[in-house]
Amino acid sequence: MDTGNGRIVTVKDVVIGEGIPKICVSLTAGTTEGILSEAQELKDYPVDIVEWRADGFEDVMDGEKVSGVLTSLQQVLEGRPLLFTLRSDREGGALSVRPEVYAGLCVAAVQSGLVDLIDVEAFTEDKVVREIIAEARKAGVAVIASYHDFGKTPSKDGMFQRLQKMGETGADILKIAVMPQSKSDVLTLLDATVTMKEQHPERPLVTMSMGQDGLISRLTGEVFGSAMTFGSIGSRVSAPGQMDVVELDRVMRIIHDNLAK
Repeated sequence: MDTGNGRIVTVKDVVIGEGIPKICVSLTAGTTEGILSEAQELKDYPVDIVEWRADGFEDVMDGEKVSGVLTSLQQVLEGRPLLFTLRSDREGGALSVRPEVYAGLCVAAVQSGLVDLIDVEAFTEDKVVREIIAEARKAGVAVIASYHDFGKTPSKDGMFQRLQKMGETGADILKIAVMPQSKSDVLTLLDATVTMKEQHPERPLVTMSMGQDGLISRLTGEVFGSAMTFGSIGSRVSAPGQMDVVELDRVMRIIHDNLAK
């Protein structure tokens, strides 16, 4: 992992923070066989980063089995960066554990040497966030500090303040995903993204407005300042509003080519 000048983060050969936003696809199956099957499907698709949503894994509390999945994924993904995520039920995921257990699972993942990035929910207990990020630093694992609101879109100031607070954790990348109640909410998310990018360009941002109304935010990151977007393969999605990766890649390349004219 190379943070360069802070404006970009390079993980393996993937540069996050410049050019076309990088496409991430999530693996969400509950079994080892299902996870590896989903990973095998990615080979023929334009996917830059693969996220394992380990909160949905039926044996997530079994360290040996988690390590086994990670080992197999590194072989199957053939050099694509692997993002390890434990999404809590507080932020739309399947994991319901105490903060110290969440920390232990995340620390074990970064210490395994088998993950390239880790998602850390930034508004978990401060001690937990600091512990995970410190261990990720030692292991050379890039950190995405994240915040998700599946119920609403906070105000522009609210999102901006959250992003600033997330930046204070020392994370490499800041991610915020919110649910719009109107098309105006989508504009609010985009406005907050632009403002944060202009005033704090030190690290890449990943922002999205979920659901059908928010689809435009997943396509126009290069315009507004989001460095990564999440897509789907077939009907498998990890959040509302995700677009098929082939179409997502095509549209973003059209936007990129026209911006370069």
